[in-house]
Parts: sequence; structure tokens; C-alpha cells
Amino acid sequence: MIQIILTGIWLGLLYNAAPGPIFTESLRRGVRGGYRSALGVQLGSLVGDAVWAVLGLAGAAALLTQPHLHIPITLAGCLVLVILGAQGIYAASGRASVPATGSSTPGSHMLRGPLTAGALLSLGNVWNVVYWGGAGGAVAGALGEDAALSSLLVFFVAFMITSLLCCFLCAGFIAGVKRTLSSTWIRVVEGGSGLALLVMAVLLALQALT
Repeated sequence: MIQIILTGIWLGLLYNAAPGPIFTESLRRGVRGGYRSALGVQLGSLVGDAVWAVLGLAGAAALLTQPHLHIPITLAGCLVLVILGAQGIYAASGRASVPATGSSTPGSHMLRGPLTAGALLSLGNVWNVVYWGGAGGAVAGALGEDAALSSLLVFFVAFMITSLLCCFLCAGFIAGVKRTLSSTWIRVVEGGSGLALLVMAVLLALQALT
């Protein structure tokens, strides 16, 4: 049982340590809205993490790598990246006011809300499909083909708790960065993050089309 827990913790750390659109969007929102905005994106991403983890452990994630499913998921993820990237560039243009340090701006509805953005980014991230398509099989192999449901549940809980702790650590780090930035540098980070999201969208689209 200890080995199962350690495996869940280890995969949770590896999964969350990799830089990507979730961290980029958390940074973009965090330097403007502070800790709560960054944490909102991180917590929202747990929805997608949980979905992909369940599919991976059930052996269903590999099915989503088939072209007729893989391509729509990729293009949907690209659309989310483009919208969020455009929002970042718009905010950096100076048309959106930068709040004073320590204050936060209330998130608007739909895709502009941090929780929703985090969930959609995670659900639409094709790399999650690839990751759990392989990791799910590896975990099942390590636990045995006839692994008890309780063993898989222990692994899932360990993975999710590790991911949750990483959310708070990441948001805290971003909040610390925000306190060191002037309004000019906040816009620079927002613009850079928005541009990075657009680049990720282009790369994902090229991958899907080729």
C-alpha cells in the first residue's frame, strides 16, 4: 500500500511540475488578480486532471488518441488557448486597468473566469490524453492486471492530493512574484503569457493537422 501511495505522489509531482498552459494562464491571471486568481486556474485544472486520471486508470485514455477523437480535442484546446492568449494581449495593451498590489479583480463569467479557464485548459490539453494513455497502462501494469479497485482508488487519492498541494504552492509562488512587479512589468508578463498561449495553440494545431 505504501508503494501505491508513493507512486501516486511521484506521478502527481511529475505531472504538475511540467510547465505548460495551466501555469502560463495561472501566471497571467495571478500577476493581475493575485493569489486567488492564480489559485482559481489551478483548482479548475483539477477537474480535467481528475477526468483524465480516471480515464487513464480505466484504460480508456488510449482510445482518445485515435484520430477521429484526438483531432477534435486538440482543435478545441487550441481555440481555448487562442481566446485566453488574446485576452492576455488585450490586458497588456493598457486598455484594462491594473489593480493595486494586494487587490484582486473579480473574474467575469464564462471563459474569463479562472476556474472555468483552468478546467477547459486541462480538459482540452491533448498532452493529458497522451500522458494518461501511457501512464494509465504503466500504473495498471505495476499494480497488476487484476488490481483491486481499492488499490486504484488509493493511487487516485494520492495523485489528487499531491496535485491539490501543488496548486497552492504554485499560486503562492505567483502571488510572491506579483508583489515584486510594477504595473509596467505586470503588463509585460501578461503580454508574454498571452503570446506564449498563442504559440502553444499554433503548435498544437500544426500537430493535429500533420
